[in-house]
Formats: sequence, structure tokens, C-alpha cells
Amino acid sequence: MAQGSNFVDYVKICCRSGHGGAGSAHLHRDKHTAMGGPDGGDGGRGGHVIIKGNAQLWTLLHLKYRKHVIAGDGEPGGSARCTGKTGRDEILEVPLGTIAKDAETGEVVFEITQDGETKVLTPGGRGGLGNEHFKSATQQTPRFAQPGEPGQEIWNILELKLLADVGLVGFPNAGKSTLLSVVSAAKPEIADYAFTTIVPNLGIVSYRDNKSFVMADIPGIIEGASKGKGLGFRFLRHIERNSVLLFMVPADTTRTIAEEYNILLNELEEYNPELMHKPRVLAITKSDMLDEELMNEMKQEVPKGIPFVFISSVAQKNLNELKDLLWRAINK
Repeated sequence: MAQGSNFVDYVKICCRSGHGGAGSAHLHRDKHTAMGGPDGGDGGRGGHVIIKGNAQLWTLLHLKYRKHVIAGDGEPGGSARCTGKTGRDEILEVPLGTIAKDAETGEVVFEITQDGETKVLTPGGRGGLGNEHFKSATQQTPRFAQPGEPGQEIWNILELKLLADVGLVGFPNAGKSTLLSVVSAAKPEIADYAFTTIVPNLGIVSYRDNKSFVMADIPGIIEGASKGKGLGFRFLRHIERNSVLLFMVPADTTRTIAEEYNILLNELEEYNPELMHKPRVLAITKSDMLDEELMNEMKQEVPKGIPFVFISSVAQKNLNELKDLLWRAINK
């Protein structure tokens, strides 16, 4: 089984919240009172389906086979103004960066970004009011109460967008997985063909003075990804949540560096123009084969205004310089 097959970033689940309990229409009776006034309690509210952020989770795998989530019903009100018990809430823990959507409309309901943050996905029905609420001057002993509100049954989509400091952007074979495996403890699968990385890989990169940042290798973009070609959309969405984009262009590219960089940039812009405002850094990879003369020639091809560095992950060349550039960009 591939290391990546446990990465699940999309689940569709049916959430059913609890019905509210009915209010009570009880009239007070005791050994001194044969015909007392109304003392029926309210029904309890139905259970909510609640989403809770958990910083220890990285994937939605634990929800993949859970198609139905059902919260408990509220209990009916009792005599002596006793309120019914609230229905059992169902709490689903999710990784940070999870977005909840309505499956029918595609509308975003909310997003979870903090550890321990809770939001109600499907609210339970309210409990009915007991008969004491309906007492009035003209109606001293109401013999009716409210029924509880029904719960709701809604299909929802939970979608994960990785929260990382640096997202790696490049065509397949640009050396993204290799860089991640060298600068962090991540162990991505690496092979020399398109789409080796089928899932995003995350790595913690240690930096000077015990500092660190999170780097995500987002699977290779190919021309046309923004139109959903290849593995397009599923992966581009992870890029939205990275604070710095590291563009990677191999030194042995058949195009010029500027051409390859502009194609990558164009894919991102077509997918989401807001991505153009993120800080960018350029790494020219596989540069252990270049001599000084060739490197100076290639420097002329680099697009203006973007910090860049020539690196080689295999030869561990200029990796500290790359980390310095990234750290500055993250903390700008």
C-alpha cells in the first residue's frame, strides 16, 4: 500500500441532527391539590452534529467510511416544570484547514482553522414549550403543549486544504519530493515520471535557532490543471492555504526558466487570481550539473523581481540559502 493512500482530503457524509423533545401538558396534582395549574416542563433540544478542530489530525481518513452521522433526540418535558434531557451531540474531529460545504448547493458553511474550535454543522431541533408557557388570564389551565421541532438531515462535504507555510509549485519531475525528503523528515515516494506524487506530502523543515516551518509538496501541476485536466483541481486547492509559494524549475528544462515559471504562474492565476498576491520564491533545481558560465547565462533568464537560488537537493547545494529566502518570505 502506498504511503499516500491514507491521505483523504474529501468526504461526503449525511448528518442527521436530533428531534426536539415535546413539551409536557401536565397539570399539577398532589395530595392537597386535586386540580392544580399547568406545570409541564419544556422538551430538551435535539442533539447537534458538531465539527471540532484537532491539530493532531492530518487527514479525513477516519471519516471516509462513516457515511451517516446521527445525533440523539431530545427527551420530552416532565411534570413539576422539569425540562427534558438534551439529545446526544455527535462531535466529528477534523484536521485544521477543513471546510464544510452543503453537498447540494456547494455553498461553504464554515471553515475550521484553530485547534479545539467547534462549530455546529447540523443544529438539533428545539424542544417544545410546556403548557405553563401558555397560561393567561383567560386560559388558566391550558391542556396543550408544543411538539418538538424535527431535526434536519443534510448531506455535507468536508474538504481539507492543507495549512502549510511553504507550498512547492512545479511540474512533475521538478525535484519537489526530493527536496522535501532532504530538508525534512518526510519520506515521499520518488520516481522519475509524471504524477509520482499523488497526494500532498507534508514535512517539517528545521531552521536556525530551533525554529521550523511546514513545507507541503503539492502534486505536480501540468498545463491545463486549472481546467481540471490531470489531477488539477484537487491539488490546486491545497495551494490556497500556503503562505509562501516556492516555484521549482529544473535546470535541465527544455524551455527557458522564464517560460516554465510563467506557465506555472498562469495555471495558478486561472484557478484563483488571489494566489497572485502570495509571496513567491524561485528555486532552480538539479543545478549540480551547471558550471559557473552556464549558471551566469541562466541568471539572465530569471524573471525580474523574484528572489531565486540555484539548488541541488542530491548534492545538498545552497539548501541553507534557500531556507533563508523562505524564512524571510514567511515572516515578511
